[in-house]
Amino acid sequence: QVQLVESGGGLVQAGGSLRLSCAGSGRTFNYATMGWFRQAPGKEREFVATITWSRATTYYADFVKGRFIISRDNAKNTVYLQMNSLKPEDTAVYYCNTVDFRGGLWIPIGSWGQGTQVTVFS
Repeated sequence: QVQLVESGGGLVQAGGSLRLSCAGSGRTFNYATMGWFRQAPGKEREFVATITWSRATTYYADFVKGRFIISRDNAKNTVYLQMNSLKPEDTAVYYCNTVDFRGGLWIPIGSWGQGTQVTVFS
């Protein structure tokens, strides 16, 4: 069974940084576009960023542009999310998944991992 394991979350002061990691099996990552999503308490899960297999193309939600950077190491089957200039509104559980672009939206198409909690305090 394919599994994704997110890590790297924690408690950080506003303006600080965190680096999230998402490790998966080869089947998950082979030629797959990977994405990060997040879910804040009482809100629906939302798209954050994606990166293609070749790493040539990345996409970001407007609310993280200029602050977050998505990257991947295909040899390690790992996707990263470098989060800088964190804000309290970035507080959420962060998840990764394989994604597809359908109907103008990035849609998660794989199984969810357990996520990693990010809490930003002011």
